Amino acid sequence: MTAFSGVSIGYLADRTGLAVSAIRYYEAQGLITPWRNSGGQRRFHRADIRRLSFIMIAQQIGFSLPEIRGFLKDLPGGRTPTPEDWTQISQDFRSHLDQRIETLQKLRDNLDGCIGCGCLSLPKCALYNPKDRAAQNGQGPRYLMGDRAETENDP
Repeated sequence: MTAFSGVSIGYLADRTGLAVSAIRYYEAQGLITPWRNSGGQRRFHRADIRRLSFIMIAQQIGFSLPEIRGFLKDLPGGRTPTPEDWTQISQDFRSHLDQRIETLQKLRDNLDGCIGCGCLSLPKCALYNPKDRAAQNGQGPRYLMGDRAETENDP
C-alpha cells in the first residue's frame, strides 16, 4: 500500500474496533475527512486511526462530539499530524480534563452535603444555604461549581 493510497473504511473498523457505521457518522460530524479514490471508494489517512482512538477515549470520559471537534480542529487535514500537532492538542485537552477532574472531586467530596442547588431538602442546607442564598450567584449547583458557601456571619 503506498502512502497516497490511504486505507479503507473496513481497515479502520478492524484497527479501531468501531463499526463502519460509526466511522461514517464521525465523518458526517466532520471529525474525519476521507477522500475518494478513482474507483469512488472512501480512503482514509492511517493517522485517522489515532484520531478515531482519541475520539473514543474522549467520549468515554464524557466529552461531547462538539467538544471533541473543538480539540481536533487544529489538527492538519491534508497530512499526517506530527508529534508537535498532538502536543498542542494535548495541552488544551489536559486543561479541560483537569477542570473535569476538579469538578468530579468536588462532587465526590460534597455529595453528602449541600451543593448549593436550591432544593433545601437536607437539614444541613439550612446551615450552608439559608433561604437559598446560593441562587443569587446564578443557576445550578453553585457550591459544586466553585462558589463559596456564606455563613450567617459573613458580610
